[in-house]
Amino acid sequence: MIKTFEEILNKVKQNKPATITLAVAQEKNLLSAVNNAYKHGIAKAILVGNKSEIEPIAKEIGMDLSNFEIIDIEDKEKACLKAVELVQKGIATLPMKGFVDTSVILKAVLNKEVGLRTGRLLNHVGVLKVPHYDRLFVISDSAMTIAPTLQEKVDIIKNTICVAHALGNPNPKVAILCAIEKINEKMPATVEAAELTKMNERGEITGCIVKGPLALDNAVSPKAAAHKGIIHPVAGHAEVLITPDIEAGNILNKSMEYFGRAEKAGIIMGAKAPVILTSRASSDTSKLNSIALGILTARQLEQEVCNG
Repeated sequence: MIKTFEEILNKVKQNKPATITLAVAQEKNLLSAVNNAYKHGIAKAILVGNKSEIEPIAKEIGMDLSNFEIIDIEDKEKACLKAVELVQKGIATLPMKGFVDTSVILKAVLNKEVGLRTGRLLNHVGVLKVPHYDRLFVISDSAMTIAPTLQEKVDIIKNTICVAHALGNPNPKVAILCAIEKINEKMPATVEAAELTKMNERGEITGCIVKGPLALDNAVSPKAAAHKGIIHPVAGHAEVLITPDIEAGNILNKSMEYFGRAEKAGIIMGAKAPVILTSRASSDTSKLNSIALGILTARQLEQEVCNG
């Protein structure tokens, strides 16, 4: 099982480079990221965007554009559509969000004619390496689904465990996080967490072990779980953390990064191919991690029906 981002990078390097499409490529950090991925031998990139803006940026950062194809499209919506279409046609493996709002690239992904829709919910999946833990944590959803319903949480789990499977974990331990570990009718998230656990036990959610509700401490700390008397394979050993809503997910994700000094990566799941999604504030390392994670997961999608 993969436990570090270095291992992800090394795993991806074992295959020939994937081809990614950078939608609206005219931004310094993004061009640097795909250039870095090219130098590491994990990805080639098709740069879709305003060529007259891409060229001076590339010159500034010392990027040799002869190594990359450029498709000159000034309009950002059209650039996103083209980037997604190249993936839909099999010319590229997966798209990457460039210098454009997330909503614009997602609209292209969901386009009925050239998009990558599957009928399943799209959700953000973060992977984080927290110091002093012996595993990567897979977290959802911190960026897209505001207040998921029970069925949307089922989709989120299915999308998220596909990433865990790509990391070499065939049966990941999934914690449905809440403020407490007991069912409380006044806290709907706890009721839904218990139902998701039952759905897993009935075989309606497969490929993982689900337990909820669990508070964060007794999800990741064996000592905390033992203190509460919680006996379950997931308790204290969770590898996948499903948050109750976007507020909790966003705060958890960013607190792990800024307080816990976690390394991170992020992709969008639920489409026919992962969508590489990086924040403008993300480090160069985080961007490279996200590209490597997206490629690794795209290869998993070729082997496993993660969207069924």
